[in-house]
Amino acid sequence: MHLELTPEALLAQLGYTKTEQTLKQMNDIISNTDGFEKFSGHLLSFNDALAVEKGFIAMSNSENYLKIKCNEDISADNLSAFTELVNHWADKYKMKLKQVENKNTYYILGHK
Repeated sequence: MHLELTPEALLAQLGYTKTEQTLKQMNDIISNTDGFEKFSGHLLSFNDALAVEKGFIAMSNSENYLKIKCNEDISADNLSAFTELVNHWADKYKMKLKQVENKNTYYILGHK
């Protein structure tokens, strides 16, 4: 069974308050992300898996994309596991990511 992840539901699941601004931003992200509907159903379980390694999915303030990020105070072991988890998810779901230079942050550009 496949449930459609609405912008409102995605905001709530990622910990955002629904406002006119956040709803517009999420809609812009969805429309800007290639093949969003092909992988959106996997975002919440991925976000849960990231939390174990001190990572999370968030809306970018500078780009119309979701981003995968880890806490700044992450240990080397968690960072290694975080990076492995991100790469595994991207490979498994055929995702195109863009890493921010010199940071452990990745923009989810869409489906390959």
